[in-house]
Amino acid sequence: MERGDIKQGVTLGFLAGYVDTLGFIGLFGLFTAHVTGNFVLIGRSVVEAAPEIFLKLLVFPVFMLFVAIARLLILYWQRSGAKQLRNSFLTQLLLMVATVACAWVAAPIVSADAPLSMATGMLCAGAMAVQNAYGKLLLGKSAATTVMTGNVTQLVIDLVDSARGDPDAMGRCKKLVWPVLAFALGCTSGALAFVAVGFNGLLLPCALLLWLAIAAQD
Repeated sequence: MERGDIKQGVTLGFLAGYVDTLGFIGLFGLFTAHVTGNFVLIGRSVVEAAPEIFLKLLVFPVFMLFVAIARLLILYWQRSGAKQLRNSFLTQLLLMVATVACAWVAAPIVSADAPLSMATGMLCAGAMAVQNAYGKLLLGKSAATTVMTGNVTQLVIDLVDSARGDPDAMGRCKKLVWPVLAFALGCTSGALAFVAVGFNGLLLPCALLLWLAIAAQD
């Protein structure tokens, strides 16, 4: 894995953990980076008749919509010869800035079913849907940056294979370990940021996406 790929994977892993945790705390237990976690929370909300069930139910079609939009945009950029990864970063940045702006207008966010609260959650989920999409479409050879279960499973398998003498396993470990560690650091940082500055903490992911877009070669 080249140094540039490692920096990109670490940055995106940190960003996903950061946004997912900050959103989980600030948006009443909503997962924005990996929406499958919301299935469990929907089940709990049904039993407890919690109002945030509507936010978690709406996030699925919104997430799917933005994955589809990202796919269509990437196809368009491919045909037109535009820089696909750079434009993907900028698209995610636009949605993340919109999330921050919506959170500012909605402040204080104290109700899960308030329209602006739901809009903030939808925009944030849309931003992370774009990251999931370009991760699959443009970064297929890199480790996943938004969902760590598969990475951790493969990392343990490769560690075992490395101990058994597989010469290629250690290289695969190096590819996986940094995004996993970065995601964990992002989760802690996102929690601390929300406690300190609330949704203003999402300005850091905005800055990271701008940096990634500037540095992107394609």
